[in-house]
Amino acid sequence: MSLANPKVGFVSLGCPKALVDSERILTQLRVEGYDIVQSYDAADVVVVNTCGFIDSAVAESLEAIGEALAENGKVIVTGCLGKRPEQIREAHPDVLSISGPQDYGTVMEAVHKALPPKHDPFLDLVPDAGIKLTPKHYAYLKISEGCNHRCSFCIIPSMRGDLVSRPVDDVLREAEKLVRGGVQELLVISQDTSAYGVDVKYAEREWRGKPYQTRMKALCEGLSELGVWTRLHYVYPYPHVDDIIPLMADGKLLPYLDIPFQHASPRVLKLMKRPGAVDKTLERIQRWRRVCPEIAIRSTFIVGFPGETEAEFEELLDFLDEAQLDRVGAFAYSPVEGAKANDLPDPVPDEVKQERLARFMERQADISAAKLEAKIGTMQRCLVDAIDGDLAIARSMADAPEIDGLVQIQNGREAGLKPGDFASVEIMGSDEHDLYGEAV
Repeated sequence: MSLANPKVGFVSLGCPKALVDSERILTQLRVEGYDIVQSYDAADVVVVNTCGFIDSAVAESLEAIGEALAENGKVIVTGCLGKRPEQIREAHPDVLSISGPQDYGTVMEAVHKALPPKHDPFLDLVPDAGIKLTPKHYAYLKISEGCNHRCSFCIIPSMRGDLVSRPVDDVLREAEKLVRGGVQELLVISQDTSAYGVDVKYAEREWRGKPYQTRMKALCEGLSELGVWTRLHYVYPYPHVDDIIPLMADGKLLPYLDIPFQHASPRVLKLMKRPGAVDKTLERIQRWRRVCPEIAIRSTFIVGFPGETEAEFEELLDFLDEAQLDRVGAFAYSPVEGAKANDLPDPVPDEVKQERLARFMERQADISAAKLEAKIGTMQRCLVDAIDGDLAIARSMADAPEIDGLVQIQNGREAGLKPGDFASVEIMGSDEHDLYGEAV
Protein backbone atom coordinates (compact mmCIF):
# COMPACT_ATOMS: atom_id res chain seq x y z
CA MET A 1 0.00 0.00 0.00
CA SER A 2 1.11 3.54 -0.66
CA LEU A 3 2.66 5.44 2.26
CA ALA A 4 0.49 8.48 1.48
CA ASN A 5 -3.27 8.34 1.00
CA PRO A 6 -4.51 4.98 -0.35
CA LYS A 7 -5.16 5.20 -4.08
CA VAL A 8 -8.14 3.87 -6.03
CA GLY A 9 -8.45 3.53 -9.79
CA PHE A 10 -11.95 3.76 -11.24
CA VAL A 11 -13.50 2.56 -14.52
CA SER A 12 -17.06 3.77 -15.23
CA LEU A 13 -19.08 2.13 -18.03
CA GLY A 14 -22.68 2.40 -19.19
CA CYS A 15 -25.43 5.01 -19.27
CA PRO A 16 -25.75 8.38 -17.46
CA LYS A 17 -27.60 6.65 -14.61
CA ALA A 18 -24.54 4.44 -14.04
CA LEU A 19 -22.36 7.55 -14.28
CA VAL A 20 -24.27 9.09 -11.37
CA ASP A 21 -23.68 5.88 -9.37
CA SER A 22 -19.96 6.25 -10.11
CA GLU A 23 -20.03 9.88 -8.96
CA ARG A 24 -21.58 8.84 -5.64
CA ILE A 25 -18.99 6.12 -5.02
CA LEU A 26 -16.14 8.46 -5.94
CA THR A 27 -17.48 11.16 -3.63
CA GLN A 28 -17.63 8.68 -0.73
CA LEU A 29 -14.09 7.48 -1.49
CA ARG A 30 -12.79 11.06 -1.35
CA VAL A 31 -14.74 11.76 1.87
CA GLU A 32 -12.92 8.81 3.45
CA GLY A 33 -9.51 10.03 2.36
CA TYR A 34 -8.85 7.93 -0.74
CA ASP A 35 -7.03 9.48 -3.70
CA ILE A 36 -8.54 8.78 -7.15
CA VAL A 37 -5.82 8.02 -9.71
CA GLN A 38 -5.82 7.82 -13.49
CA SER A 39 -3.70 4.71 -14.16
CA TYR A 40 -3.62 1.07 -13.14
CA ASP A 41 0.01 1.36 -12.08
CA ALA A 42 -0.73 4.17 -9.63
CA ALA A 43 -3.71 2.40 -8.02
CA ASP A 44 -3.69 0.16 -4.96
CA VAL A 45 -7.07 -1.28 -6.02
CA VAL A 46 -9.39 -0.73 -9.02
CA VAL A 47 -13.21 -0.42 -8.99
CA VAL A 48 -15.04 -1.26 -12.24
CA ASN A 49 -18.66 -0.03 -12.54
CA THR A 50 -20.17 -2.27 -15.20
CA CYS A 51 -23.04 -2.21 -17.68
CA GLY A 52 -25.03 -5.34 -18.49
CA PHE A 53 -27.95 -4.18 -20.60
CA ILE A 54 -27.09 -5.73 -24.00
CA ASP A 55 -24.60 -8.36 -25.11
CA SER A 56 -22.08 -5.84 -26.43
CA ALA A 57 -22.15 -3.99 -23.08
CA VAL A 58 -21.61 -7.26 -21.20
CA ALA A 59 -18.63 -8.06 -23.43
CA GLU A 60 -17.18 -4.57 -22.89
CA SER A 61 -17.61 -4.90 -19.10
CA LEU A 62 -15.95 -8.33 -18.97
CA GLU A 63 -13.10 -7.01 -21.11
CA ALA A 64 -12.64 -4.02 -18.79
CA ILE A 65 -12.55 -6.30 -15.73
CA GLY A 66 -9.98 -8.53 -17.44
CA GLU A 67 -7.81 -5.57 -18.37
CA ALA A 68 -7.91 -4.21 -14.80
CA LEU A 69 -6.96 -7.63 -13.42
CA ALA A 70 -4.09 -7.99 -15.88
CA GLU A 71 -2.75 -4.48 -15.22
CA ASN A 72 -3.40 -4.19 -11.49
CA GLY A 73 -4.52 -7.49 -9.97
CA LYS A 74 -6.91 -6.12 -7.32
CA VAL A 75 -10.37 -5.49 -8.79
CA ILE A 76 -13.76 -4.74 -7.21
CA VAL A 77 -16.77 -5.07 -9.52
CA THR A 78 -20.10 -3.26 -9.18
CA GLY A 79 -22.96 -2.11 -11.43
CA CYS A 80 -25.61 -3.78 -13.55
CA LEU A 81 -23.53 -6.78 -14.59
CA GLY A 82 -22.99 -7.41 -10.88
CA LYS A 83 -26.52 -8.81 -10.88
CA ARG A 84 -25.01 -11.81 -12.73
CA PRO A 85 -22.08 -12.68 -10.42
CA GLU A 86 -21.78 -16.20 -11.81
CA GLN A 87 -21.07 -14.80 -15.28
CA ILE A 88 -18.34 -12.56 -13.89
CA ARG A 89 -16.82 -15.32 -11.71
CA GLU A 90 -16.77 -17.72 -14.64
CA ALA A 91 -14.73 -15.28 -16.71
CA HIS A 92 -12.72 -13.71 -13.88
CA PRO A 93 -12.66 -15.82 -10.68
CA ASP A 94 -10.06 -13.59 -9.00
CA VAL A 95 -12.13 -10.42 -8.56
CA LEU A 96 -12.27 -9.33 -4.91
CA SER A 97 -15.97 -8.45 -4.70
CA ILE A 98 -19.10 -8.26 -6.86
CA SER A 99 -22.14 -6.07 -6.18
CA GLY A 100 -25.11 -4.78 -8.15
CA PRO A 101 -26.11 -1.22 -9.09
CA GLN A 102 -26.63 1.39 -6.34
CA ASP A 103 -25.06 -0.95 -3.77
CA TYR A 104 -22.65 1.68 -2.51
CA GLY A 105 -22.26 0.05 0.91
CA THR A 106 -20.92 -3.23 -0.47
CA VAL A 107 -18.47 -1.37 -2.69
CA MET A 108 -17.11 0.61 0.24
CA GLU A 109 -16.88 -2.51 2.43
CA ALA A 110 -14.83 -4.22 -0.29
CA VAL A 111 -12.56 -1.16 -0.63
CA HIS A 112 -12.08 -1.03 3.16
CA LYS A 113 -11.15 -4.72 3.24
CA ALA A 114 -8.66 -4.43 0.39
CA LEU A 115 -7.39 -0.99 1.34
CA PRO A 116 -8.11 0.41 4.82
CA PRO A 117 -8.86 4.16 4.75
CA LYS A 118 -6.44 6.76 6.05
CA HIS A 119 -8.87 9.56 6.81
CA ASP A 120 -7.76 13.02 7.88
CA PRO A 121 -10.78 14.86 9.35
CA PHE A 122 -9.03 18.23 8.99
CA LEU A 123 -8.88 18.05 5.20
CA ASP A 124 -11.65 19.47 3.01
CA LEU A 125 -11.73 16.51 0.66
CA VAL A 126 -14.71 17.08 -1.60
CA PRO A 127 -16.57 20.04 -3.12
CA ASP A 128 -20.03 20.91 -1.80
CA ALA A 129 -21.81 19.11 -4.65
CA GLY A 130 -19.58 16.02 -4.61
CA ILE A 131 -17.32 14.70 -7.33
CA LYS A 132 -18.69 14.98 -10.88
CA LEU A 133 -17.49 13.04 -13.91
CA THR A 134 -19.04 15.51 -16.35
CA PRO A 135 -17.53 18.90 -17.28
CA LYS A 136 -18.08 21.57 -14.64
CA HIS A 137 -20.84 23.33 -16.56
CA TYR A 138 -23.33 20.45 -16.86
CA ALA A 139 -24.43 17.58 -14.62
CA TYR A 140 -26.83 14.66 -14.57
CA LEU A 141 -29.56 14.87 -11.93
CA LYS A 142 -30.97 11.42 -11.16
CA ILE A 143 -34.49 11.68 -9.73
CA SER A 144 -35.35 8.00 -9.24
CA GLU A 145 -34.09 4.45 -9.44
CA GLY A 146 -35.70 1.44 -11.10
CA CYS A 147 -38.72 1.08 -13.36
CA ASN A 148 -42.27 -0.29 -13.16
CA HIS A 149 -42.46 -1.18 -16.87
CA ARG A 150 -41.82 -4.69 -18.11
CA CYS A 151 -40.78 -4.10 -21.73
CA SER A 152 -40.05 -7.47 -23.30
CA PHE A 153 -36.62 -6.42 -24.62
CA CYS A 154 -35.38 -4.93 -21.33
CA ILE A 155 -33.90 -6.41 -18.14
CA ILE A 156 -33.39 -3.13 -16.26
CA PRO A 157 -36.10 -3.90 -13.63
CA SER A 158 -34.35 -7.18 -12.78
CA MET A 159 -31.12 -5.23 -12.28
CA ARG A 160 -32.32 -1.97 -10.72
CA GLY A 161 -35.71 -2.99 -9.28
CA ASP A 162 -39.05 -1.22 -9.34
CA LEU A 163 -39.43 2.56 -9.34
CA VAL A 164 -38.11 4.34 -6.24
CA SER A 165 -38.48 8.13 -6.45
CA ARG A 166 -36.19 10.48 -4.55
CA PRO A 167 -38.01 13.05 -2.37
CA VAL A 168 -38.52 16.21 -4.39
CA ASP A 169 -36.84 18.44 -1.81
CA ASP A 170 -33.71 16.23 -1.87
CA VAL A 171 -33.54 16.54 -5.65
CA LEU A 172 -34.04 20.32 -5.56
CA ARG A 173 -31.39 20.76 -2.87
CA GLU A 174 -28.92 18.71 -4.92
CA ALA A 175 -29.71 20.80 -7.99
CA GLU A 176 -29.19 23.96 -5.97
CA LYS A 177 -25.73 22.74 -4.85
CA LEU A 178 -24.79 21.88 -8.43
CA VAL A 179 -25.77 25.32 -9.68
CA ARG A 180 -23.87 26.92 -6.81
CA GLY A 181 -20.83 24.90 -7.98
CA GLY A 182 -20.99 26.35 -11.50
CA VAL A 183 -23.37 24.01 -13.34
CA GLN A 184 -25.21 25.77 -16.18
CA GLU A 185 -27.25 22.81 -17.44
CA LEU A 186 -29.10 20.12 -15.47
CA LEU A 187 -29.89 16.89 -17.32
CA VAL A 188 -32.78 15.17 -15.53
CA ILE A 189 -32.48 11.37 -15.80
CA SER A 190 -34.21 8.22 -14.53
CA GLN A 191 -35.59 5.05 -16.06
CA ASP A 192 -39.01 6.74 -16.44
CA THR A 193 -39.06 10.47 -15.71
CA SER A 194 -42.81 10.75 -16.36
CA ALA A 195 -43.58 8.28 -13.54
CA TYR A 196 -41.65 10.31 -10.97
CA GLY A 197 -43.47 10.24 -7.63
CA VAL A 198 -46.14 7.66 -8.44
CA ASP A 199 -44.59 5.22 -5.94
CA VAL A 200 -44.83 7.75 -3.09
CA LYS A 201 -48.30 8.97 -4.11
CA TYR A 202 -46.79 12.34 -5.13
CA ALA A 203 -45.89 13.18 -1.53
CA GLU A 204 -45.55 16.88 -0.79
CA ARG A 205 -42.29 18.31 0.56
CA GLU A 206 -41.01 21.83 1.21
CA TRP A 207 -38.15 23.64 -0.52
CA ARG A 208 -37.27 27.33 -0.12
CA GLY A 209 -40.37 27.77 1.99
CA LYS A 210 -42.78 26.51 -0.68
CA PRO A 211 -44.61 23.16 -0.97
CA TYR A 212 -43.76 20.94 -3.96
CA GLN A 213 -45.33 17.62 -4.89
CA THR A 214 -43.06 14.74 -5.81
CA ARG A 215 -44.15 14.76 -9.45
CA MET A 216 -42.58 15.77 -12.75
CA LYS A 217 -44.32 19.12 -13.27
CA ALA A 218 -43.68 20.35 -9.72
CA LEU A 219 -40.04 19.28 -9.96
CA CYS A 220 -39.67 21.20 -13.24
CA GLU A 221 -41.27 24.29 -11.66
CA GLY A 222 -38.77 24.12 -8.83
CA LEU A 223 -35.79 23.60 -11.13
CA SER A 224 -36.89 26.59 -13.21
CA GLU A 225 -36.24 28.78 -10.14
CA LEU A 226 -32.50 28.08 -10.44
CA GLY A 227 -32.02 30.05 -13.66
CA VAL A 228 -30.11 27.39 -15.63
CA TRP A 229 -30.94 25.11 -18.55
CA THR A 230 -33.02 22.09 -17.49
CA ARG A 231 -33.28 19.22 -19.97
CA LEU A 232 -35.60 16.20 -19.57
CA HIS A 233 -34.53 12.69 -20.58
CA TYR A 234 -36.31 9.29 -20.63
CA VAL A 235 -39.83 10.78 -20.70
CA TYR A 236 -42.67 8.35 -21.43
CA PRO A 237 -45.48 10.06 -23.38
CA TYR A 238 -48.14 9.90 -20.67
CA PRO A 239 -50.99 12.46 -20.91
CA HIS A 240 -49.60 14.58 -18.05
CA VAL A 241 -46.50 15.32 -20.14
CA ASP A 242 -48.76 17.86 -21.88
CA ASP A 243 -48.69 19.91 -18.64
CA ILE A 244 -44.97 20.72 -18.92
CA ILE A 245 -45.05 22.03 -22.51
CA PRO A 246 -46.29 25.49 -21.40
CA LEU A 247 -43.23 25.69 -19.09
CA MET A 248 -41.10 25.24 -22.21
CA ALA A 249 -43.07 27.86 -24.12
CA ASP A 250 -42.53 30.30 -21.22
CA GLY A 251 -38.77 29.73 -21.22
CA LYS A 252 -38.75 28.03 -17.80
CA LEU A 253 -37.64 24.65 -19.16
CA LEU A 254 -35.58 23.79 -22.22
CA PRO A 255 -37.90 23.07 -25.17
CA TYR A 256 -36.58 19.51 -25.46
CA LEU A 257 -38.08 16.08 -24.83
CA ASP A 258 -36.24 12.76 -24.98
CA ILE A 259 -38.99 10.16 -25.51
CA PRO A 260 -38.12 6.51 -26.30
CA PHE A 261 -40.89 5.65 -28.77
CA GLN A 262 -39.06 2.41 -29.80
CA HIS A 263 -41.36 1.60 -32.80
CA ALA A 264 -44.49 2.69 -34.67
CA SER A 265 -46.22 -0.57 -35.59
CA PRO A 266 -49.02 -1.30 -33.10
CA ARG A 267 -48.36 -5.05 -33.32
CA VAL A 268 -44.61 -4.71 -32.74
CA LEU A 269 -45.23 -2.29 -29.86
CA LYS A 270 -47.59 -4.86 -28.33
CA LEU A 271 -44.86 -7.51 -28.61
CA MET A 272 -42.49 -5.05 -26.94
CA LYS A 273 -45.13 -4.44 -24.21
CA ARG A 274 -45.05 -0.73 -25.03
CA PRO A 275 -47.93 1.77 -25.51
CA GLY A 276 -49.28 1.32 -29.04
CA ALA A 277 -51.60 4.24 -29.87
CA VAL A 278 -49.41 5.67 -32.65
CA ASP A 279 -52.12 7.96 -34.09
CA LYS A 280 -52.57 9.58 -30.67
CA THR A 281 -48.79 9.95 -30.37
CA LEU A 282 -48.65 11.87 -33.65
CA GLU A 283 -51.57 14.07 -32.57
CA ARG A 284 -49.82 14.90 -29.32
CA ILE A 285 -46.55 15.76 -31.06
CA GLN A 286 -48.49 18.20 -33.27
CA ARG A 287 -50.22 19.66 -30.21
CA TRP A 288 -46.90 20.14 -28.39
CA ARG A 289 -45.53 21.99 -31.41
CA ARG A 290 -48.56 24.27 -31.50
CA VAL A 291 -48.00 25.20 -27.84
CA CYS A 292 -44.20 25.43 -28.15
CA PRO A 293 -43.03 25.73 -31.78
CA GLU A 294 -39.35 25.58 -30.71
CA ILE A 295 -39.65 22.16 -29.07
CA ALA A 296 -37.02 19.60 -30.12
CA ILE A 297 -38.05 15.96 -29.81
CA ARG A 298 -35.46 13.19 -29.70
CA SER A 299 -36.21 9.49 -29.63
CA THR A 300 -34.72 6.02 -29.96
CA PHE A 301 -36.03 3.09 -31.97
CA ILE A 302 -35.37 -0.63 -32.34
CA VAL A 303 -35.36 -2.14 -35.83
CA GLY A 304 -35.42 -5.85 -36.56
CA PHE A 305 -37.39 -6.78 -33.43
CA PRO A 306 -38.46 -10.47 -33.47
CA GLY A 307 -41.38 -10.88 -35.82
CA GLU A 308 -41.03 -7.43 -37.45
CA THR A 309 -42.24 -7.73 -41.06
CA GLU A 310 -41.17 -5.58 -43.97
CA ALA A 311 -44.60 -3.90 -43.92
CA GLU A 312 -44.22 -3.09 -40.21
CA PHE A 313 -40.77 -1.65 -40.82
CA GLU A 314 -42.32 0.53 -43.54
CA GLU A 315 -44.84 1.72 -40.92
CA LEU A 316 -41.87 2.87 -38.87
CA LEU A 317 -40.43 4.80 -41.83
CA ASP A 318 -43.85 6.38 -42.43
CA PHE A 319 -43.92 7.44 -38.77
CA LEU A 320 -40.55 9.17 -39.20
CA ASP A 321 -41.92 11.08 -42.18
CA GLU A 322 -45.03 12.12 -40.25
CA ALA A 323 -43.41 12.91 -36.90
CA GLN A 324 -40.41 14.85 -38.28
CA LEU A 325 -38.43 14.24 -35.10
CA ASP A 326 -35.42 16.46 -34.50
CA ARG A 327 -32.97 13.89 -33.15
CA VAL A 328 -33.17 10.12 -33.55
CA GLY A 329 -31.05 7.15 -32.54
CA ALA A 330 -31.68 3.55 -33.59
CA PHE A 331 -30.41 0.08 -32.78
CA ALA A 332 -30.68 -3.24 -34.52
CA TYR A 333 -32.37 -5.60 -32.05
CA SER A 334 -29.88 -7.59 -30.00
CA PRO A 335 -30.97 -10.46 -27.71
CA VAL A 336 -30.37 -9.74 -24.03
CA GLU A 337 -29.94 -12.63 -21.63
CA GLY A 338 -33.05 -12.85 -19.45
CA ALA A 339 -35.30 -10.74 -21.70
CA LYS A 340 -38.77 -12.09 -22.56
CA ALA A 341 -38.33 -11.05 -26.20
CA ASN A 342 -35.83 -13.89 -26.64
CA ASP A 343 -38.77 -16.33 -26.59
CA LEU A 344 -40.66 -14.62 -29.42
CA PRO A 345 -40.93 -16.45 -32.75
CA ASP A 346 -39.65 -15.37 -36.19
CA PRO A 347 -36.33 -13.69 -35.37
CA VAL A 348 -35.18 -11.27 -38.08
CA PRO A 349 -31.94 -12.37 -39.81
CA ASP A 350 -28.90 -10.25 -38.95
CA GLU A 351 -28.36 -9.11 -42.52
CA VAL A 352 -31.98 -7.91 -42.72
CA LYS A 353 -31.62 -6.07 -39.40
CA GLN A 354 -28.54 -4.23 -40.66
CA GLU A 355 -30.16 -3.40 -44.00
CA ARG A 356 -33.23 -1.98 -42.22
CA LEU A 357 -31.05 -0.02 -39.80
CA ALA A 358 -29.20 1.55 -42.75
CA ARG A 359 -32.47 2.50 -44.46
CA PHE A 360 -33.87 3.90 -41.23
CA MET A 361 -30.82 6.09 -40.59
CA GLU A 362 -30.76 7.28 -44.21
CA ARG A 363 -34.41 8.38 -43.95
CA GLN A 364 -33.82 10.18 -40.67
CA ALA A 365 -30.62 11.81 -42.00
CA ASP A 366 -32.67 13.48 -44.74
CA ILE A 367 -35.20 14.74 -42.16
CA SER A 368 -32.44 16.00 -39.86
CA ALA A 369 -30.59 17.75 -42.71
CA ALA A 370 -33.77 19.59 -43.77
CA LYS A 371 -34.64 20.65 -40.22
CA LEU A 372 -31.12 21.95 -39.57
CA GLU A 373 -30.96 23.75 -42.93
CA ALA A 374 -34.11 25.62 -41.90
CA LYS A 375 -32.13 27.12 -39.00
CA ILE A 376 -29.64 28.89 -41.30
CA GLY A 377 -29.99 32.62 -40.74
CA THR A 378 -31.45 32.25 -37.25
CA MET A 379 -29.88 33.21 -33.92
CA GLN A 380 -29.32 30.35 -31.49
CA ARG A 381 -28.42 30.56 -27.81
CA CYS A 382 -25.62 28.05 -27.30
CA LEU A 383 -23.63 26.64 -24.39
CA VAL A 384 -19.91 26.17 -25.05
CA ASP A 385 -18.48 22.73 -24.21
CA ALA A 386 -14.89 23.05 -25.50
CA ILE A 387 -12.39 25.15 -27.44
CA ASP A 388 -10.69 23.45 -30.39
CA GLY A 389 -8.19 25.71 -32.14
CA ASP A 390 -10.10 28.74 -33.41
CA LEU A 391 -13.44 26.95 -32.95
CA ALA A 392 -15.75 26.86 -29.96
CA ILE A 393 -17.66 23.57 -29.81
CA ALA A 394 -21.11 24.32 -28.41
CA ARG A 395 -24.66 23.02 -28.21
CA SER A 396 -27.97 24.71 -28.85
CA MET A 397 -31.11 24.21 -26.76
CA ALA A 398 -31.97 21.33 -29.09
CA ASP A 399 -28.77 19.37 -28.36
CA ALA A 400 -28.05 17.17 -25.35
CA PRO A 401 -24.38 16.34 -24.70
CA GLU A 402 -22.84 13.29 -26.38
CA ILE A 403 -26.03 12.06 -28.07
CA ASP A 404 -27.13 15.00 -30.25
CA GLY A 405 -25.49 17.43 -32.65
CA LEU A 406 -23.10 20.31 -32.11
CA VAL A 407 -22.80 23.97 -33.05
CA GLN A 408 -19.34 24.85 -34.32
CA ILE A 409 -18.67 28.53 -33.60
CA GLN A 410 -16.10 29.57 -36.21
CA ASN A 411 -14.85 32.63 -34.32
CA GLY A 412 -14.98 31.04 -30.86
CA ARG A 413 -11.42 31.81 -29.78
CA GLU A 414 -11.56 35.30 -31.29
CA ALA A 415 -14.76 35.97 -29.34
CA GLY A 416 -12.99 34.94 -26.12
CA LEU A 417 -15.37 32.07 -25.40
CA LYS A 418 -14.54 29.34 -22.89
CA PRO A 419 -16.30 26.15 -21.69
CA GLY A 420 -19.43 26.99 -19.70
CA ASP A 421 -20.06 30.29 -21.50
CA PHE A 422 -23.31 31.06 -23.26
CA ALA A 423 -23.14 32.66 -26.70
CA SER A 424 -25.61 34.07 -29.21
CA VAL A 425 -24.71 32.42 -32.50
CA GLU A 426 -25.79 33.40 -36.00
CA ILE A 427 -26.18 30.15 -37.96
CA MET A 428 -24.38 30.25 -41.31
CA GLY A 429 -24.47 26.60 -42.41
CA SER A 430 -25.49 23.04 -41.56
CA ASP A 431 -25.12 19.38 -42.46
CA GLU A 432 -27.02 16.23 -41.44
CA HIS A 433 -26.11 16.56 -37.76
CA ASP A 434 -24.44 19.87 -36.89
CA LEU A 435 -24.76 23.62 -37.26
CA TYR A 436 -22.03 26.16 -38.09
CA GLY A 437 -22.06 29.82 -37.22
CA GLU A 438 -20.40 32.83 -35.61
CA ALA A 439 -20.77 34.35 -32.18
CA VAL A 440 -22.41 37.76 -32.29
